Amino acid sequence: MFSNEFTQTFGIEHPIVCGGMTAVGTADLISAVANAGALGFLTALTQPTPEALVKEIARCRDLTDKPFGVNLTILPTIQPVPYDDYRDAIVDSGITIVETAGGNPAPHLPTFKAAGVKVIHKAVSVRHAVKAEQLGVDAISIDGFECAGHPGEDDVPGLILIPAAARALTIPIIASGGIASGAGLVAALALGASAVNMGTRFMATTEAPIHDNVKQQIVQNTERDTRIVFREFHNSARVARNSVSEEIVDLSRRPGATFDDIAHLASGARGRDRVYGAGDVEDGLWWAGQAQGLIHEVAECADVVDTILGEARHIISARLPAQLAQTTA
Repeated sequence: MFSNEFTQTFGIEHPIVCGGMTAVGTADLISAVANAGALGFLTALTQPTPEALVKEIARCRDLTDKPFGVNLTILPTIQPVPYDDYRDAIVDSGITIVETAGGNPAPHLPTFKAAGVKVIHKAVSVRHAVKAEQLGVDAISIDGFECAGHPGEDDVPGLILIPAAARALTIPIIASGGIASGAGLVAALALGASAVNMGTRFMATTEAPIHDNVKQQIVQNTERDTRIVFREFHNSARVARNSVSEEIVDLSRRPGATFDDIAHLASGARGRDRVYGAGDVEDGLWWAGQAQGLIHEVAECADVVDTILGEARHIISARLPAQLAQTTA
């Protein structure tokens, strides 16, 4: 199959990753990703306490005997988050792969390294990726502008960002943003990555712990059905296009607008309860990337991984060789 620096470094069968997704990265999904031979990450802060995270890790281990990791996203919050306690829960649970995101991972790296934990850091720019490598992380997940979530403020798409990162880094690169097919995997490998990260594609799986209405909406949506919100507040985020995200964009553009004007619409709890929970895809903010335009069915995680690998093998072994001009002696 595929064997490279990523699969060998992290002991994963296939170069496919399901990175941390708030409210989605639970044992239900991540165990299925692991059983498919890919690398999935439980999201630490989806669990209300470090003690709950320990239980979720144990639940995931009951569902799979294959490797999986935990995502620790470090962001400013209104209510203080006990990041050190979550980190210690990860280490004490024997997790060997961690994905960090958001803020600088430096305060947590000594503890992770002392415990033999390999760290993948998510970055949205080459300069941040280089800094993370200097700090000692083991791999970089580089997010192009197409991604769901926070793509940064530079608006650099993967076609540029991936090879730019590959030129600047010496550690494995995971390409993220706009990837949902075998062609995306092949393209990422060609651009210098060793694996791909998919979020939106894994949301549209039978095992994802979200309402089926959301999954079907992802299938119905096209690559145009996202909006960038919070740009005016220098915290750009790509979300699904719906009545709430459209209203946020409109309100944010008004002269003198502040985040307080949209806070009731942007509530994460509202998105989790009304969208992911109740299935009203119009009644809250929810994450989705431009890869929606490449997703045409809800499928089991194993089928998603098998299909992507099969497409990639065909492209590499049949379609690309046929592009080479044949010469005669």
